Amino acid sequence: MSATRRKLTTIFSADVQGYTRLMEADEEGTLATLKQYRDAMARLIEARGGRVVNTWGDGLIAEFPSVVESVRTAIDVQNELAGHNAVRPAETQMRFRIGINLGDVMVEGDDIYGDGVNIAARLQTAAPAGGIVISNTVYDQVRNKMAVGFEFLGDLAVKNIEEGVPSYVVRIGGEKSGAEAVARRAEPAADGRSRDAARSGAFLGRRISRKFLLPALTALGLVAINALSWNGIFWAEWPMLAVAVLAGLRWASMTRLINRGVAMLSVVALGVVGVNLLTWSGIFWAKWPLLGIALAGGIGWIIRKWAS
Repeated sequence: MSATRRKLTTIFSADVQGYTRLMEADEEGTLATLKQYRDAMARLIEARGGRVVNTWGDGLIAEFPSVVESVRTAIDVQNELAGHNAVRPAETQMRFRIGINLGDVMVEGDDIYGDGVNIAARLQTAAPAGGIVISNTVYDQVRNKMAVGFEFLGDLAVKNIEEGVPSYVVRIGGEKSGAEAVARRAEPAADGRSRDAARSGAFLGRRISRKFLLPALTALGLVAINALSWNGIFWAEWPMLAVAVLAGLRWASMTRLINRGVAMLSVVALGVVGVNLLTWSGIFWAKWPLLGIALAGGIGWIIRKWAS
């Protein structure tokens, strides 16, 4: 039996959108198309240094030593398959969804296992038909190396991953935004079945960030305790401010909307202003620590520019 070892690799996961419908309509024709498309995919994967690890049903798992080459391959795959689909009747077109993750995996013989593979598969299920979704670990490696656009989708819930996985849609050519594509997947099919509706609906619901649910409930709890033990003093304002600052710092440590350092300094600045307002005596003393924070942010920005 082969020994199990671990390694860091880029996992490429793909499957067919609406495969069951295609099989019900034309089993033999669908299998022939699947083989043709999967052979094209394997050729493109191997051409860029990747390796097909496994195929099952309508799915495919591959791995790449290069993160950039994995994303380039995914784009090549979707473009080539789009060309094949363009000459086929709409009802027989076969569109793949692709998910890519850079992660640690367990290796046993020729197979790979573990959370790194599970994340790639989860990203693939969130991708629109003919689209590509990548994890934040992939995005960090390719964002400045490729002439394509990326759209942040939010955190994907993945089994055994507590915090969720920040994910991005890769914008290919003139396709619609990833948010629109994910929304389209929530629409029921003509036969009334909407296998992806629950997936995409739950996904969009998770984007209304779970990170702020606990702080919000904590703040409401503090207000309730203050009201039930009322003695003429609203003391809950101080712990509420602390909860708000901690929640803001947590958001700043994970955000990709703006620079994380700038986000954290901004949260601290707002906290200082909050303290000033809660202890208001007619003097806006917060201007001095705000000036210090601004100077610290400016110096940090200059240092980063010089270092790069």
